[in-house]
This record gives sequence, structure tokens and C-alpha cells, in this order.
Amino acid sequence: MALTETLHIDTVSAGRRHVEAVMPITSDVLQPHGYLHGGATIALLETVASIGAEQSTDFERERPFGVDVRVRHRKGGKKGLLRGVADLDREEVSERTGAVKQYWNVAAYDDAGDVVSDGVIMTKIVPLVHLEAKGEAGV
Repeated sequence: MALTETLHIDTVSAGRRHVEAVMPITSDVLQPHGYLHGGATIALLETVASIGAEQSTDFERERPFGVDVRVRHRKGGKKGLLRGVADLDREEVSERTGAVKQYWNVAAYDDAGDVVSDGVIMTKIVPLVHLEAKGEAGV
């Protein structure tokens, strides 16, 4: 079972520059003290950034990966629906490898519209020829 299924993450909209998804705050994603676990929130935010990266990927020749996560937690939560949003800030292309780094501004909002967590997630779209050279094509 994929992590998105385990966390019940549903994509609301997916484009090359903007992605939204929702995740219910259930007992499965709470820390022992009854508040939303930050790791579950980060999983939602990395998911929306990764979905965005996939929109720019030619799966015949490339694979997207999350490579850096910088997220701040601002507010707790106990119930409701968490909405994750990713907006593409910029892209950088490596002249040496052809890999594309994407920087996504991400935020998670609660039902009241307050920011629960926010930050930046970097994804990297890597040509398969470079993965095959490293023996990672099955990744």
C-alpha cells in the first residue's frame, strides 16, 4: 500500500505550477499526546510537491525525487481536514547532468484556513541515463 493511501491523501488539483491535496486528521496521524504528528504533515507537503514535479516529468526518460525538506510547524491540530498546497517558485537546470531542481513553496492549512506548517521542498527530476549509470534505474 502506498503512503498516500495509508494517510488517505486525496489530490484536489494537480498542475505544473500548483498542486492541492487533502488529508483527514484522524487518530492514525496523531502523536501520543493527541495532536497532529509533524511527520504526517510533512508527508502531505512532500506529496503535493512530488505530484507537481511529476507533472513536468517525461516518464520515458526521467524520474522525480524529493531531495530536501524544510518545513516549520506553526500550529497544532486534533481533527478536521488538512489541505496541502504546493506552488512552484523556480527551477534550475544542471548543464552537466540535465537534472532539473524545482523549489516548491508549500503550506498546510487547517479547516479555519490557518497555516499549520509551511516551508520549501526541493525536488529533482533526474534523467534515467544518470540513474542507470549509478545502478539506480529500478529506484
